[in-house]
Amino acid sequence: QVQLVESGGGLVQAGGSLRLSCAASGLTFGNYCMGWFRQAPGKEREFVAVIRQSGQTDYADSAKGRFTISRDNAKNTVYLEMNSLKAEDTAVYYCAAGWIGGLRLAGYAYWGQGTQVTVST
Repeated sequence: QVQLVESGGGLVQAGGSLRLSCAASGLTFGNYCMGWFRQAPGKEREFVAVIRQSGQTDYADSAKGRFTISRDNAKNTVYLEMNSLKAEDTAVYYCAAGWIGGLRLAGYAYWGQGTQVTVST
C-alpha cells in the first residue's frame, strides 16, 4: 500500500520560509517522479514543482526563484523549500508520485493528504 505523508506546514509571516517534507512508503521511490501541488480555497489544484527520477526539476512560474524541490532517495523523501513566502502562497500543499509525473495532475497515481500552509501579512 502506497502512502505519502506530508509534514512541515504551518503559519508563517510574509517573507518567511517553510520546508515541507513528504515521506513515501510502499513504492520503489527512486522509480517515481515526485511533484508538489497546492490548492487554495475556491481554486483548482495547481502544479508547484516536480523532480523527476533523473533529478531534473521544473517549477511553476509562481515558484521560480523562491521554491526549491529536492529528493533523498535513501530516505524515500521529497522536500519543498519555500522562501520569501507571500499571502498568495496560502494553500493546502500536496505531494504526489507518478511514473509519468510532469506538470499535470493526471501524471500522478498517488497523493498525500496535504499539509496546510498559511502566510499572514
